[in-house]
Amino acid sequence: MKKIIFMGRTGAGKTTLTQAIRGESIEYQKTQYIHYEDVVIDTPGEYAETQHLGRALALYSYEADVVGLLASATEPYSLYPPNITCMVNREVIGIVTKVDDPNARPEWVASWLRNSGCKKIFFVNSVTGKGIDEIIQYLDA
Repeated sequence: MKKIIFMGRTGAGKTTLTQAIRGESIEYQKTQYIHYEDVVIDTPGEYAETQHLGRALALYSYEADVVGLLASATEPYSLYPPNITCMVNREVIGIVTKVDDPNARPEWVASWLRNSGCKKIFFVNSVTGKGIDEIIQYLDA
């Protein structure tokens, strides 16, 4: 299985997705540090939101085979600038979370991820399990 690092804003669903991929029960817990276990590297949202902490994400991306940029379908704006994926010499995928939220705009958020350079986009709801199997199959391929 390919190793993946999850990056995204606080509350985007990185830890919840990590728990869903591992088959664990979903429990909210704030990620305080870069957590590397098994094939998933879970990162705190503050690292993606803060320039000086973002450098650590660049370094940790070398530990992974795939970079997963997460964005909640309820996001008010994109955290990722256009064509940011060229900054990493790894495959970068987009993951839209919270797709079943009543205020979700998954296609809108997916367009932001495509604009950032993600060629492959996954739509997930980690609580219900929707889309989790597709990500696991992708990492197994």
